Amino acid sequence: MKNSNAHGERRKRFDRLIAVMHRDMYRYAAWLSRDPGVAEDVVQDAMLRAWKSLDALREDAAAKQWLLTIVRRENARHFERRRLETVDIDDLTAGQSAMLAETDDSDLDELRMAIFRLEDEYREPLVLQVLLGHSTGEIAELMNLRQGAVLTRLHRARIRLKQIFDKEAGTDIHEIAR
Repeated sequence: MKNSNAHGERRKRFDRLIAVMHRDMYRYAAWLSRDPGVAEDVVQDAMLRAWKSLDALREDAAAKQWLLTIVRRENARHFERRRLETVDIDDLTAGQSAMLAETDDSDLDELRMAIFRLEDEYREPLVLQVLLGHSTGEIAELMNLRQGAVLTRLHRARIRLKQIFDKEAGTDIHEIAR
């Protein structure tokens, strides 16, 4: 009976944590993987891993960082295991070709593409801060970095985004400074 009670409490704790964090876990996985289907798989794998190691989480206040770290690691595992499919564009059907040209918001698409062009070391802290609202201290903890390193990466990410947009607009950032 005691074991059943402990299992029930463990289940309630897990459900409570996931209920609060599931959306952030999915959003982070979607940004990391760039694919909603893969993000769902990564979140499912992360929840399974979190369930198995729930006893390692000592304080519920640390759950956000703990769960997002699991998501990041599960995303890496997913791509280590997965061999990416390639599709010959010439073999697409008319319906599939139309999907390639679909755009909802060109400015948003440009911003997403610019963010995706950033190196992972700059994109990840930027997404954690802008999309998920983490502080630099939380990002440092999640990425196992010092806070100064996070600030540097965020600064460089913004500079690179500006360079990408300036280059696309035909403006050289060095000419502006003169």
